[in-house]
Amino acid sequence: MSQLPVSTIRYSRLVNQSPIFYGWIILLMGTLGMIMTSPGQTYAVSIFIEHFITDLGLGRGLVSTLYTIGTLVGSFVLPLVGRQIDRRGPRLVMVFISLLFGLACIYMGFVRNAVTLGLGFIFIRMLGQGSLGLVSNNVINQWWVQRRGAMVGLSGLLVSLVGLGAVPGVINWLIPLYGWRTTYMLLGLALLAGFTPLVLLLVRDQPEIYGLQPDGLAANPTVEATRQTRANEDHWTLPEARRTVSFWVLGLGLAAIAMLSTGLFFHMVSIFTDNGLDATMAAWVYLPIAVTTALVNLGSGVLADRIPVRILMATALLLQTTSLFMAQYLHGVELSLLYGVVLGATMGLMSTAHGVGWAKYFGRQYLGSITGVGTTILIVGAALGPMPLGIARDGLGSYNLALTLGAVLPFGLAVASLVVGPPRKAG
Repeated sequence: MSQLPVSTIRYSRLVNQSPIFYGWIILLMGTLGMIMTSPGQTYAVSIFIEHFITDLGLGRGLVSTLYTIGTLVGSFVLPLVGRQIDRRGPRLVMVFISLLFGLACIYMGFVRNAVTLGLGFIFIRMLGQGSLGLVSNNVINQWWVQRRGAMVGLSGLLVSLVGLGAVPGVINWLIPLYGWRTTYMLLGLALLAGFTPLVLLLVRDQPEIYGLQPDGLAANPTVEATRQTRANEDHWTLPEARRTVSFWVLGLGLAAIAMLSTGLFFHMVSIFTDNGLDATMAAWVYLPIAVTTALVNLGSGVLADRIPVRILMATALLLQTTSLFMAQYLHGVELSLLYGVVLGATMGLMSTAHGVGWAKYFGRQYLGSITGVGTTILIVGAALGPMPLGIARDGLGSYNLALTLGAVLPFGLAVASLVVGPPRKAG
């Protein structure tokens, strides 16, 4: 994004008189935004599943189906959200989304039957996992270009430790104290009364609006810095991006990992039981998953500034392939913990590839529209993950055939990722 004309540059005491580059504040707010998506993420919703089944008198299969439908329907709004980010800026969209997401969480405290629960799933998946995650990642990408990978990695470290690592435990602690309905309402109040005012106060759109450069570069950067920034800043429109092979290899690679990992997470206890292990062991595996995800997020983020995104993507896909075979042979504690490490590394690499890949490939100017479609592809993949494994388990009595056949998809996409590099504009 080129420097704006002087007449259109705004002055903000908060931004322009900040003692540090304001991108660090944006990094903090974008990270907090992704943590606040937790009430709409599978790792948090899974704590409520047994309560939905028991208190609402619904079958596990019906709840799983409603969750899949809610995820699919909720994902279809993301291209619209992406376009609004491009038109109105991340700040206004982030305020609006956080308000609606807070109300959606409060609504979850009032669900009474399958219909109201299904609507609730649509709301929390659309606004939390989808829209708030989309705009939070977008705002970080607007303020960081040359150090984007390291910043996304640092953000991912914090999101993994606080979100995946701590939020489920906090929810599990609150439910016995206040009940699951009040707990969901409290999560909504945290969004409405805590997070939304912070967004309004602290989040700002692109640095160029305030006469600044991404990464904290001087207002008049050196020729070399300008050349480097422009090299990373080819701006593609959504129709241009969709016509490239790179767009689809990246999008389908991310969707494949989302689909297969979600399936493994959703059926975690059942997979462990089939291998002769208990639910406690399945729960313990989330610890190495969270720690490894956090560390790999940080490490791969730093590497993303030095090595191609396609290498990160291919590595993640190969690790996903490995996890599908490992899930068939979890015969001891050591192998189970190693399985958690492999899954965590997969998730960490995927998070970095999703966080930096779209911006590195297609620039910032139309990033909202492009990531809106890309995130929709990813979430559709995640929504479809639990169903094939569940059908295989019910029909065949084992997950093994589905796990083996499923491994073909990430392996093929890993090869494609290695072959297909970033897109090149003609001329």
